[in-house]
Amino acid sequence: MLFNIKLFILEQTGAIDILECEVVQEVWSGFGQVLRVKLEGAPFYKSVVVKNIILSNEINQPRGWNTDVSRQRKLISYKVEHAWYENYAGKCLENCRVPKFYGCLIDEANQILLLEDLNANGYPIRENHLNKKEAKLCLSWLANFHATFINQTPEDLWPIGSYWHLGTRKEEFQAMADGPIKDSASKIDDVLNTCKYQTIIHGDAKVANFCFSEDGTKVAALDFQYAGGGCGMKDIAYFLGSCLNESQCEIWEEELLDSYFISLKSAVNSKGVDIDFFELENEWRLLFPIAWADFSRFLLGWMPKHSKLNSYSDEIINRALTLIEM
Repeated sequence: MLFNIKLFILEQTGAIDILECEVVQEVWSGFGQVLRVKLEGAPFYKSVVVKNIILSNEINQPRGWNTDVSRQRKLISYKVEHAWYENYAGKCLENCRVPKFYGCLIDEANQILLLEDLNANGYPIRENHLNKKEAKLCLSWLANFHATFINQTPEDLWPIGSYWHLGTRKEEFQAMADGPIKDSASKIDDVLNTCKYQTIIHGDAKVANFCFSEDGTKVAALDFQYAGGGCGMKDIAYFLGSCLNESQCEIWEEELLDSYFISLKSAVNSKGVDIDFFELENEWRLLFPIAWADFSRFLLGWMPKHSKLNSYSDEIINRALTLIEM
C-alpha cells in the first residue's frame, strides 16, 4: 500500500495503524482492487473498505471488448461513483441502506474511495440466487431507493443510468444479428428515456451487489458506478433476471411486481412525494417488459448465447415489441 494512501486512511479514520490489508476482489477489467483494511486504534470502526482505482491501467475486459470506448466508459463510471457517494449516499436511509462514505483521494494515477465495511456492520452475506422472500426484500430496497430520488435530476451522475443503455453500447449494437430487437432498439430506448416518471436508478442492481444480514431480514447495496436517471423498471427487470431462474421469473413475475409497487407506494407516501402514484404505477408496469427487452438487446450484442436469453425472455420481448407498436 502506497504511503500516501495509508496516511489518508489513518487521517480519515483516526486509527493509529493498519493491522491487515485483505484483497476482497479485483475491480472489473483490471482497473484496481477492493480492499478490506483492518485498523488499530480507530475510535469508531475496526475496519473499512478501500476501493482503489488505478486510472492509468489499460483495460483487460474478460469478454474481449478491449477498446478505447470501453475504457473511457469505465473511467467515467468511477467519476460517477465518487459523485454518488459524495452527493447522494447520505440521502439513503436504513430502508435503502448503502455504505457510509468516509472520503476520497484522487490524483492523476489513482482514485481511492474510503467506505464503510458492510460485512463488519451487519451485512456479511452474499447470495447468487434468491428465494421469493429474499427477492422481495431487495425489491423493497429498490422501491425505497427509487422513492428517495423520484423526479430528481441526476447531476454529476449518468444522464441515463444503467451500464447497458444504448447510447454507450454502440459496439455491442453493431455486433447484434439483424432482427426485431435491433430494428426496435432506438424506439425501446426512447420510450424508457422519455417516460413521465423518472428517478435515479442504481444502474447495476444485480444480486451480487446486494449484501444481506445473517438473519436474512435486512439488505444493503453497493457499487454505484452506473447510477443515473431513468425508469425504475430498468433496475427491476435487471435485478430479477440476475437472481431468479427462468421458471421462477415466469411463475413469480406478477407477485414480485405487486410486491415492488406496494413497497414503492408506501415509500412515496411516507416521504410525502407529490405525485399521482396511480399514474406512475400504470406507466411503469407497462414499461417492465420494455426494460427487459432493453437489457436483452445489450446481451444479444455482448454475449448472444447468454443463459438469460431463454424462452421467458423471448416471451417478454414479444410483449415489449407489441407494446411499442401500440
